[in-house]
Amino acid sequence: MNTTNPETDSTATPKILVLGATGPTGRHIVTQAVQRGYDVTALVRSPEKAADMQDVRLVVSDARDETALRQAVKGRDAVISALGTPASPVREVTFLSTATRALFSAMKAEQVSRFVALTGIGAGDSAGHGGFLFDKLIFPLLLRKVYADKNRQETIIRDSGLDWTIVRPSILNNKPGGIAIRTLTDLTDFHGGTIAREDVARFVVDQITSDTWLRKSPLITW
Repeated sequence: MNTTNPETDSTATPKILVLGATGPTGRHIVTQAVQRGYDVTALVRSPEKAADMQDVRLVVSDARDETALRQAVKGRDAVISALGTPASPVREVTFLSTATRALFSAMKAEQVSRFVALTGIGAGDSAGHGGFLFDKLIFPLLLRKVYADKNRQETIIRDSGLDWTIVRPSILNNKPGGIAIRTLTDLTDFHGGTIAREDVARFVVDQITSDTWLRKSPLITW
């Protein structure tokens, strides 16, 4: 496996690959990683959307292209996936699970083991904890098929044998960050919640140099 371990080697500069880098949360992830001095590669479908990114190596491709993924992941210490997909009330969704399978084939071929994925409240055992509006209206009418694929994605991650962390944010907003993050695994009394994309990005990037949530699926919220 890739022997560089940024957590134990304080002199190492983490080398990361970010998928979904031009999305609204992915941009915050890239910005924060660059600000921390990380060596960042971003796999993007549209280079025009990434034209404003500074100090980032771009690999232009579809996230389901295993050949391009191998090129992008080669020499990296970790991969962050902030991939998303639009609401799809009728059409089946397979993008997230297909891309994750292709990525894991590439990671294993290039001996990269650390993986952090951003999914969302409503995935896995966080289903039913999004609050009335999300659980009763938005989820069943707009996101049911998207979340079916998120669940497939999470199953692939758990079965991968990699050093994974799944991060499930509560409802995302675009407010300024800097608010203390609550990290939950017991959702018994939790319903609803919101969190800034900026704070989600901070938590996600933190996982690159921490094993606190290794092979766990915390829900994060304000």
